[in-house]
Amino acid sequence: MKNYKVSELMVPLSEYATVTDDATLFEAVMALEKAQEKYSYRHSEYRHRAVLVLDKDKKVVGKVSQIDVLRALEPKYEEILEGRGMRGVGFSKKFLRTMLKDYVLFDSPLKDICRKAAEQPIKKFMETPTAGEFVAETADLNEAIHLFVLGHHQSLLVTRGEEILGILRLTDVFTAVFHMMKECAL
Repeated sequence: MKNYKVSELMVPLSEYATVTDDATLFEAVMALEKAQEKYSYRHSEYRHRAVLVLDKDKKVVGKVSQIDVLRALEPKYEEILEGRGMRGVGFSKKFLRTMLKDYVLFDSPLKDICRKAAEQPIKKFMETPTAGEFVAETADLNEAIHLFVLGHHQSLLVTRGEEILGILRLTDVFTAVFHMMKECAL
């Protein structure tokens, strides 16, 4: 059975969707679409789910996920989510529908909302990586799984010293584990 290293499963930075930190949300979405078209046919059936944000020195300073793009559609989400750990709280469907009404969320046509969001700077929506989102290229799969599980991340930034080499996606780690399970079962 193969014992994977992070470097074997990562997507190199050169193959991942990136934008500069002065880009708009629209430019980030377009970069994601372009990267998905190029990457999905050659490497994996799974598409990219985030865009990495680079500073003027080409260093990764942030990440914008699909959920960040959806959150950008309605600025009032910032007010609702600020300072609250909403994840895993378990609100009822009735309560969530009431929030739409009470906070007057999505009160304009979605087309107008998308247009306004697309013009916004990416810096406004990007998440700055935390210490738990970095993994060394030489780390084994056990360490990566540990970081994914405890951090609830969809991806990790792969490093060599201070340099970011690429991104390790949860879906690629899961695929490797799935194949190991199949080998063990046979």
